[in-house]
Amino acid sequence: MTDTSLAPSQVTAETLAAFSDAFNRHDANALMGFMTEDCVFDAAAGPDVHGIRFVGRDAVRVAFEAVFASFPDAHWGQGRHYVIGERGVSEWVFTGTHTQGWRIEAEGCDLFEFRDGLIARKRAFRKERPKQPA
Repeated sequence: MTDTSLAPSQVTAETLAAFSDAFNRHDANALMGFMTEDCVFDAAAGPDVHGIRFVGRDAVRVAFEAVFASFPDAHWGQGRHYVIGERGVSEWVFTGTHTQGWRIEAEGCDLFEFRDGLIARKRAFRKERPKQPA
């Protein structure tokens, strides 16, 4: 049996940069075009060890749209993107003002798994910081 985990991926750092750009445009349709039908998104927060897990394009789209609704000015800046084999990483600084009036600025990253040239899994991680007044 051969380990193909480091085999070249159809997904590149440029793909992840384009995915990040779609987040910054708050373009859920474009985001879903990067993801498999059975994609998995593990949110940065939630009651389970993996945060809240969303499975399938419909559920993941709703989760992404909820972020855009909660943070109308959400932005993932200072992006750095890496791909090795069928895995990737995006590093970023998330900034946004919540609809409840508090502001966040925190470093974070996404860990990705790819399949057939698409994102099959996105796991989000973000620094936990006290809420700041807007």
